[in-house]
Amino acid sequence: MGASVTRTLSVLRPIGRFLLPLLVSLILLVALWYGFLKLYPQVGLVGKSPGDVWKYLVTGPTSGNARKVIFEEMRITLRDALIGFGSGMGAALAVAAVFIGVPAVAQAFMPVAMLLRSVPLVAITPIIVLVFGRGLMGVTVMAAIVVFFPALVMIMTGLRSAPRQATELVVAYGGSNWTAMRMVSIPAALPSVFAAARVSVPGALIGALLGEWLGSGTGLGAGLIRAIPTFQYNRLWASIALVTVVSVFAYAVVGVLENLVLARFAPQRDRD
Repeated sequence: MGASVTRTLSVLRPIGRFLLPLLVSLILLVALWYGFLKLYPQVGLVGKSPGDVWKYLVTGPTSGNARKVIFEEMRITLRDALIGFGSGMGAALAVAAVFIGVPAVAQAFMPVAMLLRSVPLVAITPIIVLVFGRGLMGVTVMAAIVVFFPALVMIMTGLRSAPRQATELVVAYGGSNWTAMRMVSIPAALPSVFAAARVSVPGALIGALLGEWLGSGTGLGAGLIRAIPTFQYNRLWASIALVTVVSVFAYAVVGVLENLVLARFAPQRDRD
């Protein structure tokens, strides 16, 4: 019984240490929001406080309809971001494994990948729309691109950090390079994989919003743009606040999963 409680506490403790700073960050963000509006009162009717957003979404006379519109747009954006996140992370994992397993491929294609990474997404959006269309496919491709390149670099760094002696031992006992990667490199890269996932979650949302704005014309990205010329500033600030909260929540979920997985597969790792 005592050992079970100890194991539970050993898992919950790093989760708590991870979530507490996020809560503090949200509180500071709200304080900065209020501070910005106080320091720059010239924003006038354009600027909306957290209280205004709360009234617009929760307590106002039209809050029910406002929630319905924004949540429907958010549902589309989350779908686009989730597909883009999964596609981008999956592609990054596969490409990183190939690059590490076959160094010649990495030497040939890694410079090309970094060159493509340097091209602003806005600049290649017309090509993406032309090739993949303005629907779900085009938006998720843009979200996947935002996720793919940072995740590829971080995952490759994690795979390269595997203990060389352990890798050589697997090969010495008859295992192939791919077997050594599966048994040694991938477990060693788990912290880097989760770090890439945490960074990529907000990136997927940004890519989806950009794709909806420039491509599909649906979802929260398009709603944000439509709100500006129609002077719907409550809707604009409420949408931004909702995206921020969802992004922080998704980041926290990935962080909690990271602590749970690493507690199972790498209990000796110091997660301080």
